[in-house]
Amino acid sequence: MKKLFSYAFILSSLVILLSAKSDVPSTIDRPNIIYIMADDLGYGDIGCYGQKTIKTPNLDKMAAEGTRFTDFYSGNTVCAPSRYALMTGLHMGHAYIRGNGEFPIRENEQVLPKMMKENGYTTAMFGKWGLGQSHNSGSPEKQGWDEFLGYATQGHAHRFYTNNLWTIKDGKCESYPMDSLQHSHPFITEKAFDYLKKGHEKPFFMYWAITMPHAEMYAPPATLKKYLNPDGSSIFEENKPFVQKAKGGRSYRSQDKPNANMAAMIDHMDADIGRLMTLLKELGLDKNTYVFFTSDNGPHNEGGRDMEFFDSNGPLKGFKRDLYEGGIRVPMIAWGANVPKGKTSNEPLANWDVMPTFADLIKAKSPQNIDGLSFANILSGKKIAQKHDYLYWEFHERGFDQAVRKGKWKLVKQKGNTELFDLSKDLSETTDLAAKYPKIVAEMEKIVQTSRVDSELFPLKR
Repeated sequence: MKKLFSYAFILSSLVILLSAKSDVPSTIDRPNIIYIMADDLGYGDIGCYGQKTIKTPNLDKMAAEGTRFTDFYSGNTVCAPSRYALMTGLHMGHAYIRGNGEFPIRENEQVLPKMMKENGYTTAMFGKWGLGQSHNSGSPEKQGWDEFLGYATQGHAHRFYTNNLWTIKDGKCESYPMDSLQHSHPFITEKAFDYLKKGHEKPFFMYWAITMPHAEMYAPPATLKKYLNPDGSSIFEENKPFVQKAKGGRSYRSQDKPNANMAAMIDHMDADIGRLMTLLKELGLDKNTYVFFTSDNGPHNEGGRDMEFFDSNGPLKGFKRDLYEGGIRVPMIAWGANVPKGKTSNEPLANWDVMPTFADLIKAKSPQNIDGLSFANILSGKKIAQKHDYLYWEFHERGFDQAVRKGKWKLVKQKGNTELFDLSKDLSETTDLAAKYPKIVAEMEKIVQTSRVDSELFPLKR
């Protein structure tokens, strides 16, 4: 009888212990998340998306060890609104910020870092914010960031050599003095890696908003040497040396080797991705950390950059400031945690889908009244649960342009013209089918009309 009692006691104790343990989230239920966003990196700028001249072995390895997305889109075709879409889960028909400028996120908006903090995460940002400054509602510490080092505004981020950056100190965003002879990217990168190295009592979300390869065209000097001849000239043909315009012109400084600098910036960034992956493995973080890599929009053609020289948009038409595929379709690679290895997804997705995806990954409730849909299922090897009926963009800097993708169809409205493309057969958007398929155009036009409301910052000029 005593033995029976002992067995029953042990069994009941095990049940209690196991049930208690199941209430404690595992590390994979509370994964760390690192989101890396390059600046003006084109769809064809890295090897696993077709780049032939610039070698990107680390990003290619990341894709081979993770999942590569072929049909991932930015929030917009320029910086600030694209980053706003990422942070809020809203597409351009519902966004407050729909163009570049010094426009801050409003105080009461639901944003990605706030969501992560509310669910027990520490938050850190390194690089380019572009959505507010220390004196307004968009200041990083007011939008949910615990730590920050980088550029607050787009204009400031045009300078890789600067006498100051910005940081959060004692709960406030303050100027951080810099040696103006030091390239900012390696400095910011080391600060990001230092953040990863320190112990974390809570799971963390790190947003690494890399400022390269945006103009101006200055790569870190040590990497640039790889692309120079012994006499200091570029190993590439430099057809478009950039000379700064007189006062009132663009802010980029003169540059006589933009192609060499372009290659060196992408090379340096790729090497940093390799260092990151090695560091995560050394710290034992690779099994419970998701890493994402993407770009904020298509490749620029500024500051002397010759986009055609490196075929930066690959098979796509257009570049930054276009709503053709080259301006908005961007690389996206997911790696780590449970992400399937060596997989490719062609599901049409956009960066406003990131917020609900992260909510699913951390077992949290997604914010309401957003346009994004979670693609967490793809990251666990399943088919996507929800699919977009359509994706919508608008752009205000050259008048008013709009674009819609619905399945294989893409409608582009600009400068009074309406074009229709079948992306399944015409990825380069060379053949306008609007006249051939008026019913499809009418259906897409209805989406255009019903997918937006005016923004007080960007009202339509009717």
